[in-house]
Amino acid sequence: MMHTCRFLRIPSFHPNALCFFSQTPHLLSLKPVSSIPLRNFSSQMGSSPSSSFSKLLFRQLFEKDSSTYTYLLADVSHPDKPALLIDPVDKTVDRDLNLVRELGLKLVYAMNTHVHADHVTGTGLIKSKFPGAKSVISRASGSKADVLIEPGDRISIGDLFLEVRATPGHTSGCVTYVTGDEPDQPYPRMAFTGDTLLIRGCGRTDFQGGSSKQLYESVHSQIFTLPKDTLIYPAHDYKGFSVSTVGEEMAYNPRLTKDLEEFKKIMENLNLAYPKMMDIAVPANLVCGLQDPAC
Repeated sequence: MMHTCRFLRIPSFHPNALCFFSQTPHLLSLKPVSSIPLRNFSSQMGSSPSSSFSKLLFRQLFEKDSSTYTYLLADVSHPDKPALLIDPVDKTVDRDLNLVRELGLKLVYAMNTHVHADHVTGTGLIKSKFPGAKSVISRASGSKADVLIEPGDRISIGDLFLEVRATPGHTSGCVTYVTGDEPDQPYPRMAFTGDTLLIRGCGRTDFQGGSSKQLYESVHSQIFTLPKDTLIYPAHDYKGFSVSTVGEEMAYNPRLTKDLEEFKKIMENLNLAYPKMMDIAVPANLVCGLQDPAC
């Protein structure tokens, strides 16, 4: 059944506009997303007209205990400077919100790629400190949030937008957020892959509804079909890497370059320890990171 278009709203980015990054600039089976009806979520702030002077502000932030990356994106060309955070961590909420204030941004969305098991999301705390911010997670995650997204949805702030791609396998509700492919969107494209695709690795598949076959198919159908220069920004890194590309992972990922059967054998023999935070993090994250279903 076709959905009506909805939008989650950042404004337009022109290929010739400046893109600001933290520290140095980064060089930088499922249906293909193009076949999924789009729904659009709007921040209700209105969008500025498309302009060659629109600018994307981007910051990659790190939480050392869980080795988690949080991403801040904003449109600094819009009068309100609307912004969103992807995969915030409770321990670093004050740092992240201080940065939002220092940069004069208006935080609209606090988003998660999935229900995390290794840390408590900062979404609930963010909502208590920024009441106007809305929590976002996939409907398939089974979690509570202000906005429950589905494959093909667009999360938009102004004229910039992120596509929602379903990439289950690490958990049943994992999604990847991908910047748009239209001429006024950032180039190269950026994919925020959560735990589905890591740099030279991938998320484990042995709990939370995980499936090695599903993860393999998710990556190959929803991520490896993106342009090879698409920048890969995962939710975690344990070896000091900050960014990769689709082309690099297609060539060098030691797990996902194998065929499906060999990949399944690799995943079955990882012998990983039970996540230390799982019994605390999963129940908390199912209610937006606070033990309060009203979050």
